[in-house]
Amino acid sequence: MGPFAVVGATGAVGQEFLRILQESGAPLDGLRLFASPRSSGKTVRVGTREVGIEPLQEGCFRGVHMVFFSAGKGVSREWAPRAVRDGAWAIDNSSAFRMDAAVPLVIPEVNGDVLDTCRTPCIVAVPNCSTIVALVATTPLHREARVRRMVVSTYQAVSGAGAAAMRELEQQARAYAAGQPLDMSVFGRQCLFNCFSHNSAVGAEGYNEEEAKLLHESRRIWNDRQLRVTATCVRVPVLRAHCESIALEFERPLSESRARELLAEAAGVEIVDDRIGNRFPEPLSAAGRDPVLVGRIRPDWSLDAGCGLQLFVAGDQIRIGAALTGWRIAERLSPVICG
Repeated sequence: MGPFAVVGATGAVGQEFLRILQESGAPLDGLRLFASPRSSGKTVRVGTREVGIEPLQEGCFRGVHMVFFSAGKGVSREWAPRAVRDGAWAIDNSSAFRMDAAVPLVIPEVNGDVLDTCRTPCIVAVPNCSTIVALVATTPLHREARVRRMVVSTYQAVSGAGAAAMRELEQQARAYAAGQPLDMSVFGRQCLFNCFSHNSAVGAEGYNEEEAKLLHESRRIWNDRQLRVTATCVRVPVLRAHCESIALEFERPLSESRARELLAEAAGVEIVDDRIGNRFPEPLSAAGRDPVLVGRIRPDWSLDAGCGLQLFVAGDQIRIGAALTGWRIAERLSPVICG
C-alpha cells in the first residue's frame, strides 16, 4: 500500500491515524498531508520526518494510492469524489456517504467481506464512532441469536467533538482549580462536572443525529431492516473513549455462558468483567487501546430467560471509533488492490 494522503491531518482523528500508520510499519514515502487553509505551510512530525501541510486543489491526489478523510462532511462531499477521479481509494470518516447505497459502510470485524467485491478505486465510509463501538461488541451475539431490539445509552467523551473540545475540557479543569473563568466556546456550556444531551441537532421526533445514526447505520451494516434500535446519547466530561450501556433482545435463546464464549473469541473484543472486584469497562482503560472492552454481561431481568442480555462497553472513539477502523479498511482492501 501507499503512497497515502490524510485530509484533516492536524485534527484529533488525523493525528491518531498518523500514529497508526507509523505503528503499522507502512511505507511513508510520498505521504501527503492536507488540512484547512489556516494550516497550509505548517509542518507535522511523522516519525523522524517533518511533512508539510498542503492546500486542497484540483489534481492534488494524483499519484496517491489511498486518501483518508477526517475533516468533516462538507470537505468529504467535495473532495472524496475528486480523490477517486484522481485514481485513489477514499476512506471517509465523516457522515457524508454513510447512507449512500452506492458506498460501502464498513466495520472490518463485522462486514469486511463487502470490500472483497471492490475492484476499482471508490469511496468507503467509516461508520459513526458509537455505531462502531456498539456493533464490534454485539455482532458476535447477533450472529448467534439475531438481535431483534437494541436499547443503547451512551456516555460519550468530548473527543467526539474534535481536538478543540478536548482542549476546552482541559482548560476548564485548570481554570476551575485556579478560580478563573471557564472557556465554553465549543459546547456552549460547562462540560467539567457535568453531562448533557449529545450536541448534535435534535430532529422533529426528539432524537438527535447521533441517536438516529445508531439506528440507520446498524440496520445497514447488519443488513437488517427489521432491527429495532432506540438510543439516548449523552456527553460526559471524559477526554477519550466512549462508553455504552446496551440492552439486547434476541430472536433465539442465548445464555450468558454462551455469550461469554462468543465474546472471548471475537475479533476486536476484550472482556473486562470482574464482579468480585467490581471492575468493568472504563474509559481510562480503553483510551489509546485497540479493543472494545465488554463487561457487565448479565441477563436482562425484564425479559424471559435467555431472551435478552445487558452489556456495558468502552472503546476509544478516536482510535477504534475512527482512525483504526479506517486503517483496518485499508488493510482489508490491500489484497483487492494488489491482486
